[in-house]
Amino acid sequence: MLRAIVIDDIEKIRKENIALIKSSCRTISIIGQADSVDSGIKLIKQLDPDLVFLDVEMPDGTGFDLLQKLSPISFKVIFITGYEDFAIRAFRFSAIDYLLKPLDRKELTEAVKKAEDALSKEVFDMKLHNLFANLERPKNLQKLILKTADKIYSINIQDIVNCESDKNYTTFHFINAPSLVVSTNLKEYETLLTPYNFFRTHKSHLINMAFFDHFIKSEGGNTIVMKNKTAIPLSVRKKEEFLVLLDRL
Repeated sequence: MLRAIVIDDIEKIRKENIALIKSSCRTISIIGQADSVDSGIKLIKQLDPDLVFLDVEMPDGTGFDLLQKLSPISFKVIFITGYEDFAIRAFRFSAIDYLLKPLDRKELTEAVKKAEDALSKEVFDMKLHNLFANLERPKNLQKLILKTADKIYSINIQDIVNCESDKNYTTFHFINAPSLVVSTNLKEYETLLTPYNFFRTHKSHLINMAFFDHFIKSEGGNTIVMKNKTAIPLSVRKKEEFLVLLDRL
């Protein structure tokens, strides 16, 4: 049983969330609630919870401010936000769970299950550090958490040359580092990285346009050559979109 508290500045939403958590998550015991960063800090210090459902935006600061004031963190966190904004992308880059308001029952239970099965405190601290770094860094200098079979890495997205898909696995190739293989499909990274000058050239390939060198047209098929001399296929259906993108560089 995880002892949890809920922090949200709007009483109606806080009560609705507590009711949904109680009815959906039998392994969660709500032991307290708070309505601000300041009251949340005091409650956490008083009750020492296992899990905190934490609102991002509050009148006296943010959930990030609360965590930084309590560092090091001894509890698990599920962020709750009403905004599809830059913070959402930072969560995804950092592999940290978040829920959008109003809460969805299925997404809530999945997030709680992940919290119950969460990795070590050291891994969570790494993810949290990555999140704080992403929130402070320029949007084109984000760090991405990648989990391989035996390690977890924090990498700079501007160091990625290309990503290559093999069914449910994705291989990341870098300009000056060994490749990494993760058990996540390429579609998820396409969604995450496309706003950062990445382009899906083919069903199995995603490239960082910052490393584009030249384009070869031939009867046998179109090929993109990267600055590290890697040859990447360009599918017929993607050719026109790619040429338009080149005109904008």
